[in-house]
Amino acid sequence: MSHTHFDFAALTERERYKLLIGTVIPRPIALVTTVDGEGRRNAGPFSFFNVLTHDPAIVAIGVENQADLSFKDTARNIDETKEFTVHIVDDALVRQMEVCAIKFGPEVDELAEAGLETAPGVMVASPRILAAPAALECRLHSVLRVSPAREIILGEVVGLFVRSDALDPSNLHIDQQVMDVVGRMGGYTYARTRDQFDIKTPSKEDWAGRSREATVEA
Repeated sequence: MSHTHFDFAALTERERYKLLIGTVIPRPIALVTTVDGEGRRNAGPFSFFNVLTHDPAIVAIGVENQADLSFKDTARNIDETKEFTVHIVDDALVRQMEVCAIKFGPEVDELAEAGLETAPGVMVASPRILAAPAALECRLHSVLRVSPAREIILGEVVGLFVRSDALDPSNLHIDQQVMDVVGRMGGYTYARTRDQFDIKTPSKEDWAGRSREATVEA
C-alpha cells in the first residue's frame, strides 16, 4: 500500500481544509442554538465538533469567523450570553439542518425558516429543537483563539436531553440504531450510522494468553 505525503506548511488554507475534511471522517454534527443579548434566536450547524472529556463534560466546536474577521452569529451570541445548546443531527433532521446552514443575517430566525419546533431551555436560555434525538445544554467554559479567523469554543455540558425511546434508564444505555445519527464526510457528502459492528478490547491478560496460544500453535 502506497501513501502520498503532504507538508502542511507548503499548502494553502483551502488545500489543508480539503484534505482534512476528506480524511477525518465521519465527523459528528453540532446543530447549535443560541440567543443574542436581545433574545433573538439563531441556529447553525458545525462539523468541526466533538466531545473531549466527561469529567468535566466538555464539548468543542471549531468556528470560522466571517470574511471580514467579524464573529458569526453563533460565536457572537455565545460571547454575549455564555450559553448554547448542541443538538445531535439524525437522518430525519438533515434537510432542516441544511436550511440552518444558509448564511442569513442576525435578524433572520433560522429555526423559523427551517420549520423547527422548539421548547425553552431548562438550564440555559438557548432553545431546544424538539426533533433532535439529543440536546446538550452548555455553558461557555473557555475560548481558544487559534488565529484571527478561527476559534475553538469549549462548552461545559450542564444538561442533556435524550429521546426516551432510545434510552434504557436502568443502565443509561443509548440505542444507537434508534438515534439514527448522521456524520459529515468530505464535500457535500454525509454518512448514516446504521451499519454498525462491535469490537471488545481484550484485557491485558487475555491478550497475553492469545499470544502464548499463537506461539504454541506455531
